[in-house]
Amino acid sequence: GLIRASNTTPVLVLRFEGHTQDAMQRIESDMLALLRRVKPDAQIEAAAH
Repeated sequence: GLIRASNTTPVLVLRFEGHTQDAMQRIESDMLALLRRVKPDAQIEAAAH
């Protein structure tokens, strides 16, 4: 997983990939859990992509 600052808006961009759909979902879940640990009040929204 990847978390980076957006170049155009004041948000963080999160990207996930895995060898399988299950692996990608596990990575996404793990990364979101870590993000919530360091920033519990983070507003997390799905992108329209």
